[in-house]
Amino acid sequence: MAEHSYTSRRELDQYAFHPAVTLLVPVVCILLQVVLPKTFPRLAILDLPLIAVIFFSVARRSQIAGTVTGTLIGLFQDGLTNHPFGVNGIAKGIIGYIAASIGFAVDVENLVNRIVLNFCFSLLQSGLLYLIARWLLGDATVRLLPVHELIRAVSNTAVAIPLFYMLDRFRVRE
Repeated sequence: MAEHSYTSRRELDQYAFHPAVTLLVPVVCILLQVVLPKTFPRLAILDLPLIAVIFFSVARRSQIAGTVTGTLIGLFQDGLTNHPFGVNGIAKGIIGYIAASIGFAVDVENLVNRIVLNFCFSLLQSGLLYLIARWLLGDATVRLLPVHELIRAVSNTAVAIPLFYMLDRFRVRE
């Protein structure tokens, strides 16, 4: 029986995914993000691509992979929505980097940590989207509504937790 020696938390807890999972999950999240609000307008409050960014970033624990994943998912989301191209790419790229960085420091498989991470990242993304639209694009019509953003964060978290547990089944140790 061979013994494995792990020298760091990163080696112990870093996961990969089958390429089909890596591609299909974000694509499905983006497509649902575009289609669902047209049929069920109340679901526009959710940000399914953000949930995918957070999950893959904390699971991989690689700042580069988190940034690239977040940026690509955000850009594809921008391409299918009415947002200016790059807004979600910037915000989700930042979220991916921070999520991957935090993945080293906390147990991201713990339920409480997952709840806090999803809630906080949802709020952070709302703030980033506001700053990008307001200050970088000069859109004075953009408003940050605290109660709405809290409801969005709670909604995203409520969807993210069961989705994370479902996606955990597709992880493979690197």
